[in-house]
Amino acid sequence: MSLTHFDERGAARMVDVGDKPVTRREAVARGAVRMAPETFRRIADRTVEKGDVLGVARVAGIMAAKRTGELIPMCHPLGLSSVTVDFRLRPGEPLATVEIEAVARVDGKTGVEMEALTAVSVAALTIYDMCKAVDRGMVIDAVRLVRKRGGKSGTWVRPGEADLPPED
Repeated sequence: MSLTHFDERGAARMVDVGDKPVTRREAVARGAVRMAPETFRRIADRTVEKGDVLGVARVAGIMAAKRTGELIPMCHPLGLSSVTVDFRLRPGEPLATVEIEAVARVDGKTGVEMEALTAVSVAALTIYDMCKAVDRGMVIDAVRLVRKRGGKSGTWVRPGEADLPPED
């Protein structure tokens, strides 16, 4: 497999997608923030002093997905059809977990994997930022692509991932 972001001399370049057909594309990414149970409780109870942690993290993730082309040098700017950011709260000892899932969709000439991954990453960073005064030991973990659909390469699903949104 050749790397498409380099020319024949090895210089970085943006891939030309001009001749590619427009297709419906979707990407699902996931990640987690692991934290002390007390931090988790404060997030769940909405008692963190800075405000509604998950509400702010959701907006931050969506905003970041929309700006991925400005953040990642070789990404094409995309007119996204939709981005969702959702959370699953998993209490636990010694660490509790906020799981994050982002779904990005576009009708376009290139995929939205980076937009979904950026949404998860920035949502996780926002959770950390809003809770760091309470728990500097939080860990952002397992940011990964779990599914992509559309384009020439079709559908790819990470082995072992469960609870994926249904295919359209």
